Amino acid sequence: MAAPGVPLDQVLQGDCLDLLPQLPAASVDLVFADPPYNLQLRQELWRPNNTRVEAVTDAWDQFPDLAACDQFTQEWLGACRRVLQRSGTLWVIGSYHNIYRVGSILMDLGFWILNDVVWVKTNPMPNSRGVRFTHAHQTLLWAQREEGAPYTFDHHAMKSLNEGLQMRSDWQLPVCSGRERLRLAGVKAHSTQKPEALLYRVLLASSSPGQIVLDPPFGTGTTGVAARRLGRHWIGIEREATYVALARRRLAREPAPTLPPAALASLNPRALPRIPFGALLEHGLERPGATLYFGPQGKTSARVLADGSLQAGRRRGSIHQIACALRRATGGTCGTTATRAHAASSPSTGCARSCASAATRASLRRAPRPPEAHSPQGGRGI
Repeated sequence: MAAPGVPLDQVLQGDCLDLLPQLPAASVDLVFADPPYNLQLRQELWRPNNTRVEAVTDAWDQFPDLAACDQFTQEWLGACRRVLQRSGTLWVIGSYHNIYRVGSILMDLGFWILNDVVWVKTNPMPNSRGVRFTHAHQTLLWAQREEGAPYTFDHHAMKSLNEGLQMRSDWQLPVCSGRERLRLAGVKAHSTQKPEALLYRVLLASSSPGQIVLDPPFGTGTTGVAARRLGRHWIGIEREATYVALARRRLAREPAPTLPPAALASLNPRALPRIPFGALLEHGLERPGATLYFGPQGKTSARVLADGSLQAGRRRGSIHQIACALRRATGGTCGTTATRAHAASSPSTGCARSCASAATRASLRRAPRPPEAHSPQGGRGI
């Protein structure tokens, strides 16, 4: 529940150094910030075909010197740390012009860096003069407010988003272009507009439905769009009136999520309620002496003992230990997930992951013993 006085789902117009102190302390769960890069461009950039490069020449990206830029960075990061909850985290994205100085100031303020993520641009803008490598990436720093405090990281959502593989810290995503790129009179409305895919991944990884995401400076509202799609609350702080108007129009067109809150959250198998395998014996859902078969072919079996352990040949142990040993014996690998999947699912009874479900726990209390459903070998599958 949001603290009193928190302006949920609003774009606040003004300087972040003026507005951040007005937010209640410890009132937001996540901060995403795309601050000025201080690119220090001294002249216009032209391509070999004599077309001008749409570079970052905005007044908000210019500082008189590095000391002024550092002072600004220290002030806005300190203000963000004040409004973050103890379990909150912060993302900052930048280029080589500023990200190293930002990282140093982050650490000086007491933040603890969890990851640096490299956004690898699949369609970067070429180096127009051919005097340097093409700048094809940006760096994101992900830091928690306080070292050792609990924080949100949806590991399972990231694996699901990445075809079942652990998400790495190099993200290959295209730059914002096409219809997603906001333009005014044919010119980019914001010189550093970020792709929605990038913010979607950041918010999905490090926040939960209903939590509050703060973005100062808000730009044209990409963070708000991603937050709205994922069922998060958002707060945007933006100084430039043109960006404020664009962000408000953009967010007004973004429909509210149609999925229920439970469908917006990813499934964490470790959070599912579990019962010991022996409880099946105690409640008559399984019997000592029953035979369980390993794998879909059922060529290897184990016998259920009275204490809830299994015996397979000379091996004796828990259902997880025996399934792991049998899997290794057949040339497989044995991780926690693999063991659980093979040991706790029974194709012959149709009761997948019976030891892990709340439904099973309920059935142990009140349901009569289900009718026997034997496999072709006369036992149940592991």
